[in-house]
Amino acid sequence: MEACRAIRARQGGCKTGEAVITTGGRLPAGHVIHTVGPVWNGGHKGEPELLANCYRNSLRLAEENQLESVAFPGISTGIYGYPKPEAAAVAMREVRQWLASHEWPKTVIFMVFDEGNHRLYEERLVG
Repeated sequence: MEACRAIRARQGGCKTGEAVITTGGRLPAGHVIHTVGPVWNGGHKGEPELLANCYRNSLRLAEENQLESVAFPGISTGIYGYPKPEAAAVAMREVRQWLASHEWPKTVIFMVFDEGNHRLYEERLVG
């Protein structure tokens, strides 16, 4: 939390689609990448591009810091209301494109917290 406060004091926070990296603090992870996802407004206010930027900018930070792995939750699919199927499609597209042309990170994990979301990602990974 201290690292996030320092970032906010230095730059005033992150705009939607941007990302910053901090240490992992007391977490078992060495680093945490923080990104600001878009609030869903029907998909007509640039939400897909903003969400794609969340993944691109997070992956860029992972590469710059040569992180072996990165784990993503369903960005914006909670209280921000982004529909899970559309969000999963953006996530998979952006990660696949990134991994096809970059060396870092070596592993990307999609963290899902319910069976429906698990099926969405599994279908896209296999299909």
